[in-house]
Amino acid sequence: MARIDIDDVTKRFGDGEDGIVAVDDISLYIDDGEFVVFVGPSGSGKSTLLRTVAGLEDQTEGDVVIGDTIVNELGPRARNIAMVFQNYALYPNMTVEENMAFGLKMSTDMLETEIEKRVHETAETMGIEKLLHSTPGEMSGGQQQRVALGRAIVRDPNVFLMDEPLSNLDAKLRTEMRTEINRLQNDLSVTTLYVTHDQTEAMTMGDRLVVLNHGELQQVGTPLECFYRPSNRFVAGFLGSPSMNFFEGHVEGGTLRVDGFDYDLTEEMQISVGDRNDLLLGARPEDIVLHDDASSAHEFEAIVDVVEPMGSISYVYLQAKSQDRDTMFIAETDGQRPINEGTSLYVEIPDDDVHLFDAATGETIHHRSLDSETEETMEQRFQTASTTTE
Repeated sequence: MARIDIDDVTKRFGDGEDGIVAVDDISLYIDDGEFVVFVGPSGSGKSTLLRTVAGLEDQTEGDVVIGDTIVNELGPRARNIAMVFQNYALYPNMTVEENMAFGLKMSTDMLETEIEKRVHETAETMGIEKLLHSTPGEMSGGQQQRVALGRAIVRDPNVFLMDEPLSNLDAKLRTEMRTEINRLQNDLSVTTLYVTHDQTEAMTMGDRLVVLNHGELQQVGTPLECFYRPSNRFVAGFLGSPSMNFFEGHVEGGTLRVDGFDYDLTEEMQISVGDRNDLLLGARPEDIVLHDDASSAHEFEAIVDVVEPMGSISYVYLQAKSQDRDTMFIAETDGQRPINEGTSLYVEIPDDDVHLFDAATGETIHHRSLDSETEETMEQRFQTASTTTE
């Protein structure tokens, strides 16, 4: 096991004006035994950063440190890492046992009996001991993924690197394998870097998230911190499904005037806003309340465009009745509540659930309120994670 330091790492592909900056001056500290998820959309630089740590890409600038060793000049084998790929990368002509043993035979001087013992113990841990004499073509996708994980575990590396390992599995298997990887990481306590674009994987698996976009670091924090305390509009919009709703507006006095409705800012919001004029109001679909009739001045009328039943919940797509442009927003409501397309509802965005962002920079200037239990839980997890950055 080992900690990882990523110090001012930049990775460029090409030179001059045609060059691409895939990773832009990123610094991170990953503690020994920590599970850190790199998350972001396609092209955000997450896989390139992982490959740089692995030694599969050479950084243009900066240092990668594993344990106490600067590994810039070391190849992947010398870094004592194990990588799990999206496509499993199993040798089709080898059995499971041969696949799992291959890395040990190539990189160690262990005796055949020792290798066989370790392979069988790992296979039992992964629940694939009955597949040891099968080839990859005789197995399902989930079984192949277990073999790929077993091949990494059997090497007893300092660091696990996983590049979207579950993306080829169906939804049910993805859920099962998320749980399996979490259990293994808890049991093994091996430092793990995990790349995904899937928000569910990121929120449920990571001790900390590293949110990337266009090669730039957007936020580092616990899943709860990134969800409830996003650093900017990008993080707020990326985490959460459906995405956070954003309403562009202009401040006049203590009111945010949005196309379709006016929103009275609380005193706390006004202090956060300061002398800014152009803002974005953010509200997650689950925080928007729909009423059949007007009950307060803090509501506006909207027309239902589309209803998506999801079982226990429904997603309702709406447009403010007085909006001039075709801009939809989404609310989440009880799945048993009958709502018809084309009907009129009254929309409430509670003060406690509002985020505010600077329209020009995207910077968060006001976060939603949290109940004391959530705040305490988030603070405890943040304090635990923050020790890894000191």
